[in-house]
Amino acid sequence: MSEIPVYVGWDSREDIAYQVCRSSIQRHASKPVKVIALREKALRYQRLYWREPDPLATTQFCYTRFLVPALTDYEGWALFCDCDFLWLGDVQELLARADDRYALMCVHHDHRPPELTKMDGCIQTVYPRKNWSSLMLINCGHPANRVLTPELVSREEPAFLHRFQWLDDALIGTVPETWNWLEGWSPKPDHGTPKVIHYTRGGPWFEDCRDVAYGELWLAEKEALERQMGIDHGRTEAA
Repeated sequence: MSEIPVYVGWDSREDIAYQVCRSSIQRHASKPVKVIALREKALRYQRLYWREPDPLATTQFCYTRFLVPALTDYEGWALFCDCDFLWLGDVQELLARADDRYALMCVHHDHRPPELTKMDGCIQTVYPRKNWSSLMLINCGHPANRVLTPELVSREEPAFLHRFQWLDDALIGTVPETWNWLEGWSPKPDHGTPKVIHYTRGGPWFEDCRDVAYGELWLAEKEALERQMGIDHGRTEAA
């Protein structure tokens, strides 16, 4: 299997979350991995996205994540994850789970958060398949994913996209919850840590979220990144 790119959602309000997410992916990977920032402004400039701003969208990559098949020219596999992730496991282990029987693979959460707000005071909503789209291992070459054109992503209803309504359920494969462990919802493992922590309620980059589960690990990754940047000042990520 050829190299699988990893797309991470980027939001101008949470650049540090993206930087730490990218750093943690690369730090724990057993071999080099290409991490690509999914930037809304760049996609608009390239005329790949022209959806009107949605006041209910909590991130700038709320819908652009579904452009990943188009960005790969509908070839091979790709991984997408939100920026509020901390990777403690080897992303190559997850990429090795890619199964050509499926058009898309993800954690099949039954996530019904009780909180009224999340990340930076944004309104919390509950809907079927909530957080399924926050980490997607996408078979970009699967015929079923060819419907995800820039035109469709720019106009379709949120439910159609986030609930994977363009796919037959049999085409949606599963990966273990440890690869998208929801802070404040998923049960802690009996031993060790999850492979990937998702700070869906808000992460330690917010002052009032410093005490979240595994928050100290995120802060440690941030400190390690800052030390590295002090040595390799001026180096930029693939984009």
